[in-house]
Amino acid sequence: MKIKIPRKIAARLVRWMPARVARRFVREEDGATAVEFGLVALPFLALTFAIIETSLVFFAGQSLEAAVADASRQIMTGQAQNAGYTTSDTFKKNVVCEYLKTGITMFDCNKVVVDVRNFASFSSIATSSPVTNGQLDDTKATFKATGPGCIQVVSFYYSWPIYVSLLGNNLSNLGEGTRLLVATAVFRNEPFGPTGTC
Repeated sequence: MKIKIPRKIAARLVRWMPARVARRFVREEDGATAVEFGLVALPFLALTFAIIETSLVFFAGQSLEAAVADASRQIMTGQAQNAGYTTSDTFKKNVVCEYLKTGITMFDCNKVVVDVRNFASFSSIATSSPVTNGQLDDTKATFKATGPGCIQVVSFYYSWPIYVSLLGNNLSNLGEGTRLLVATAVFRNEPFGPTGTC
């Protein structure tokens, strides 16, 4: 027995057959741009923010390098010693913060750790860091600005916050979500007065 299906219903059934539906789906182009944008937008924005943050970290590092070069000049010429800066805090407030405030203010001056050490010769320089358990420890920093002809090592440390991590590869190297920026200047003091012991 043959079943008679009205022509309109038969046309609709044929139209909804899987092969035809698939072909129609492939041919249809409405909304293709929105779908493509949705697929590309997230990686594009993640990459853009990662590039911006990386450039900010490098710019901050260069700014810290410039600040340590300018501030250490005060020690090299004896201006810091003659001004009576005997602690890291007084040197930071009166000299370092002034250099960090010039141009674009990117740093919280209270979080900068200033470490000034002296050595008898360049070969005796030993590195040490005021980092304890993944955190900057201001109490580990010393301030020893000495006389003419002495060798000085001036280091600035700053904990820079990191906000964007791209596929687990982020710039953090100090604890979770922070990067340790270090700027160092090594020099021999100029002969600004009578030579003393170093």
